[in-house]
Amino acid sequence: MKWTGFFAAQLEREAPISRRVLERVPEGRPDWKPHEKSMPLGYLAQLVATMPGWVAMAVLQDELDLKPPGGGGYKPPATDTNARLLAAHEDLVAKALGALRSTTDAHLATPWKLLVGGRVVSEQPRHVVVADTFTHLAHHRGQLTVYLRLNGAPVPSVYGPSADDARF
Repeated sequence: MKWTGFFAAQLEREAPISRRVLERVPEGRPDWKPHEKSMPLGYLAQLVATMPGWVAMAVLQDELDLKPPGGGGYKPPATDTNARLLAAHEDLVAKALGALRSTTDAHLATPWKLLVGGRVVSEQPRHVVVADTFTHLAHHRGQLTVYLRLNGAPVPSVYGPSADDARF
């Protein structure tokens, strides 16, 4: 199997799982966090919703500067309501699938750079960046399910049943 097909199939499996988690995010608590060192609920939910966009960036752009000289840089879409959160997720999943379906394995073997202030902090083949994005997404989605539990929201089935959702 080619990388492009493998990653597209993985995204098609993972996106509905992320959507189930995002559907349960309680509104009106964007600043809530379980500990002073934890990220806020709103930021974490936005991160989970928008991470599929990282796949498209890794395919379509040669680099991303998190703090480009002169300012500007990546601006995530508005996710201040559940409707916007889910819409952003669906849009970025579609863009990621489109990028994967329109590229080649040869392109995924080319380097991609992450920069901060014009300085390269990571340079990896694109297929590594895409694979790492899925791992990173699973980590933060799991973190988000803990936030759901702590806020009294029902936790959906992810890779198996939860105490609130018996589907497997």
